[in-house]
Amino acid sequence: MRSSELGGLSVGLWGFGREGRASLAALTAQPIPPRELVIVTDAPPVEAERAAAATVPWLHGAEGIDRLCALDVVVRSPGVSRYREDAQRVAAATRVTTATNLWFAEHAGELIIAVTGSKGKSTTSSLVDHLARAAGLRTVLAGNIGVPLLEHLHPDPAPELWVLELSSHQTSDLEWSPRIGVLLNLYREHLDWHRSEERYIEDKLNLFAHRRDGVAVLNREDLGTQARADRLPGRHVWFGDAAGYHTDGRSIIWRAERLIDADRLQLRGRHNLLNACAALTALEEAGVEVRSRVSSLSAFHPLCHRLEPVAEAGGVSFVNDSIATIPEAAVAALDALEGRPVVLIAGGFDRGQDHGPLVRRCRPERGVLAVVTLPPSGVRLAADLAQAAGSAPVVTAADLEEAVRLARERSRPGSVVLLSPAAASYGAFRDFEARGDAFRAAVAGLGVAATDILTPQMDASGALRQPPNPNPEGGT
Repeated sequence: MRSSELGGLSVGLWGFGREGRASLAALTAQPIPPRELVIVTDAPPVEAERAAAATVPWLHGAEGIDRLCALDVVVRSPGVSRYREDAQRVAAATRVTTATNLWFAEHAGELIIAVTGSKGKSTTSSLVDHLARAAGLRTVLAGNIGVPLLEHLHPDPAPELWVLELSSHQTSDLEWSPRIGVLLNLYREHLDWHRSEERYIEDKLNLFAHRRDGVAVLNREDLGTQARADRLPGRHVWFGDAAGYHTDGRSIIWRAERLIDADRLQLRGRHNLLNACAALTALEEAGVEVRSRVSSLSAFHPLCHRLEPVAEAGGVSFVNDSIATIPEAAVAALDALEGRPVVLIAGGFDRGQDHGPLVRRCRPERGVLAVVTLPPSGVRLAADLAQAAGSAPVVTAADLEEAVRLARERSRPGSVVLLSPAAASYGAFRDFEARGDAFRAAVAGLGVAATDILTPQMDASGALRQPPNPNPEGGT
C-alpha cells in the first residue's frame, strides 16, 4: 500500500511520537489526503503533543481502540507492539500498515542498504553513509537513527543510495526487503515487545524474507547469526571472515591486507572495527569502490552516548556508554577499554537479561576496580556478582548521581569511570540519551572544572552527531 492510496479513506495514526508526526505530515501533504484522520495513543496527550495536531481528533485508551477498529486503515507506530492483545484486535478488524511499509512501497526498487542487529546499528549505518559520501555518492540516512522515513518520501534530488537503520519493531511486519541487508548480531533483547526471544529473532530476520535476489551481509563472528543464516534467502556475504573484511582488534583487514590501523580511528573497540567491516562489505556489494577510501574512516566521529568521553579530571576519564542496554554491550565497552582500570556503573530497568557474560568479565585481573550498581536490575546484578568467586567489589547506589560520586571515590589516576548500564533506561529516564545527559551533569556536579568537561561531537551544521531516536532504547 502506497501513501497515495490512503487518499479519501478514514485513517488512524496509532502512536504520535516522531514517526507518528512524520506520518501526519506526509499524509496531509498528499494531493488527495485522507477524508478522516484520527490519532490514538495509550495515554492522553500532553500539551505540546496536542499542539502539534490541534485540528485532528485525538483519542486514548479503550475508546481509541474501538475507533481504530472502525477505520479503513491504521498506521501503527513502532512503539506499539503488534503482539499486544489490543493490537491483534485491531489487526483482525481492519487493515494495519506502518510508516516503514508505506515508504518501502514507494522505494523498494531503489538502491537501499538496510542495517539491523541487536547492537551497532546506528554506528554501522552512519559508517555506511560516511563512506558513501566520501566516495562521492548523494545519500539519505534515515530510519531508526532518528530521521523518520516518511520525512524523505519524495526528496528532490533523489539520493543515489538510501542508508536505513531498521529496528526489530520496524522489520517485524515489513512487507518488502532491500537489495542489501546487513545483520550485525543477534542477542536476547526487547522481549517486552516481541514476547519471546525466538519471535524477536524471527522479526529481525524478516528484513531478508521478501526477495530472492537480495544480498545478506552477515557477521561470521556472531554465533547467533551463523546458526540462523540458512533461513535467509538470497546471496550471503560474510564480514568478520578471513576471506573478506575482518579485524584482529588492531587493524581493519581485507583478506591478508592491512588497510588501516585502529589507532588512526576515533572509534574505540573491536566491535566498532567489526561495524566498519560490515559497512565496507555492504558498500562493495552495492558497487561502491571503498577499499581505496578506507582512510576516510579516520574522520568519522563516534556518535553520542557510545563510548563517548565526557570529562577528564585528576587523571580519571569519564566515559558515557548509555546506549549499552544489554549485558553483551557492556562487555564490549569493557573490552574496548582493556588496559585501563575501570569502575563500571551498571543497572537500570530490569528486563530479565542474563548477566552471566558481564559477571564473568567483571574481575579485578581484567582491570575492573569495582562495579557500582543501580536499581532495579542492579539489585540482581549485585547478587550475581556476589555469588561469583573472584568478582570485582560491588557498591550499590540509589540513583545515578550517587553512583557517579561512589565511582569517583573508587577510581584512581589513570582509570576510567564508565557508564555502561547493561539495562534499559525506562522508569528513571525518558530514554538512553537522557540517561547519558544525566551522567554528564552528574560528572559536572562533582566539581570537575568546566574546561575538563568535553563537549559532545557536532557535525558541520553544529548539530549533535547523534540525532534524537524515535525508539527510546534504540537497540532493537
